[in-house]
Amino acid sequence: MIKKNYKGRCIKKSVSKSKEVCRTYNDLQLAYLEKLQKDETIAEIQCNIPLDDGEIGEYNTDFLCVKSNGDLLVRECVFRKHLLKPLTVKLLDSSRSYWLNRGVNDWGLVIDAEK
Repeated sequence: MIKKNYKGRCIKKSVSKSKEVCRTYNDLQLAYLEKLQKDETIAEIQCNIPLDDGEIGEYNTDFLCVKSNGDLLVRECVFRKHLLKPLTVKLLDSSRSYWLNRGVNDWGLVIDAEK
């Protein structure tokens, strides 16, 4: 998850499965975008979808994808070193609840490799 209007590093990439230019903010997001692009079960990719949840402030979900069967998939990219930080836990829990309340059952995390 990334705060809306984040001012840090941004990599813009066009992929055929997205109607817009995808903006990634770290290497983990970029690598996962490339993986989604190659995945034949993914029909459409959307990046940085705003969460309309006033509880946590203005944050975006990293990836909202439409599978070829029409189901939705949501993924949040998190670095392993941030997993146990209280704010990260709160944000991820809010994201999960937000999407579950909207009927998305395939919600998950993308975590960098263990060193």
